[in-house]
Amino acid sequence: MTVEPYRKVLALPGVRVLLFVGLLARIPITAAGLTLTLHVVHELQLGFFRAGIVGAASTLGVALGSPVAGRFVDRYGLRPVLVVTTVAQVGFWFTAPHLSYWPLVAGALVGGALSLPVFGVVRQCIAAMVPADQRRPAFALDSMLVEVSYMVGPAAAVAGVTGAGGLWTMGAIAVGLLAAGAGLLMLNPPTRAEDEEETGGRPVPRRVWLTPATFGLFGVVFATTFILSATELGIVAALKADGAETWTGLFIAVWCLWSLVGGFVYGALPRAVSPLVMVALMGALTAPVGLVGGWPWLAVALVPAGLLCSPALSSTIDTLSRWVPSSARGEAMGLHGTALTLGVAASGPTAGSVIDAHGAGWGFALAGTLGVVMVLLALPAWRTARVLEPEGEREPVAA
Repeated sequence: MTVEPYRKVLALPGVRVLLFVGLLARIPITAAGLTLTLHVVHELQLGFFRAGIVGAASTLGVALGSPVAGRFVDRYGLRPVLVVTTVAQVGFWFTAPHLSYWPLVAGALVGGALSLPVFGVVRQCIAAMVPADQRRPAFALDSMLVEVSYMVGPAAAVAGVTGAGGLWTMGAIAVGLLAAGAGLLMLNPPTRAEDEEETGGRPVPRRVWLTPATFGLFGVVFATTFILSATELGIVAALKADGAETWTGLFIAVWCLWSLVGGFVYGALPRAVSPLVMVALMGALTAPVGLVGGWPWLAVALVPAGLLCSPALSSTIDTLSRWVPSSARGEAMGLHGTALTLGVAASGPTAGSVIDAHGAGWGFALAGTLGVVMVLLALPAWRTARVLEPEGEREPVAA
């Protein structure tokens, strides 16, 4: 293993700045969901069930809006989409503290649909700025920075709401999103490479790239975030059952740290590993975690699966960038984001009900089993996958 792949990626023009701006832009986004939850629970005094409805509305909006935003980026360029979504986000977050419950639900739905498409845009621009043979370490770097943003954003949300209150915290998120949108507008990174503009910029019908193999990939993406979200719920439930709730924050932070380590190692490997292998291994290693006794041993048992979190996500993005033509890459990255969002949304009530009824161990078992099953379902279609070349020609990909 060597750091040379990362050095080469960071030496490419504009990549270092794009990754840095993407990291800063994601922090207010990762703080948003928990801020809404804490606002409903503490400021509106309405409990976690109604807070969950607000979160579900926001999640549904993001799932619906991500591919639409990506398609608009493909057709009209990055800047018009950034202007509209930035204005929408600033308007929502400045008004949200003053809304009663049901208008807040409606606002969360609309705000989610018009969310700033930072995740998809950064990945789309990486695919445009980085040659295909260097994208794996580039996407691994991006996934590691996503982990960092999730370590910072929710913690900042808790500190802000409990310390300064929901009004000031939501105002800070509005300012952060305004800065994020303005930063991306000034940077204006390319969404297609120069050769893609010349040879692959023509619109491509969806039937060319939205194939059974692509749907299989989205199913694997769904399973990945289902596993991650269910594992997080299982950790919270296991620590609560052992009376060790005070260790929850540190426990999850260490889990994220293992994901960072895994992402770094994966990006430096000499060759790529299929997302099917990554997600199947992560599921197989997660399923038996609940069999260990005591939360200290749980920390050890989660290490193997934790090492695969970031590599699994980055490998799905790398694969998608090779399967989709540049003229549809924004919409495809938006659909990838939708699959990620739906995995998290489905995991909460499903894994939560299993944990409530049977304990944390069965939550891990459910998550891991679903991951393996989704990989098996995707495998037949995966064998038909093809790489789309800029000129429109295609060559088979080894399954």
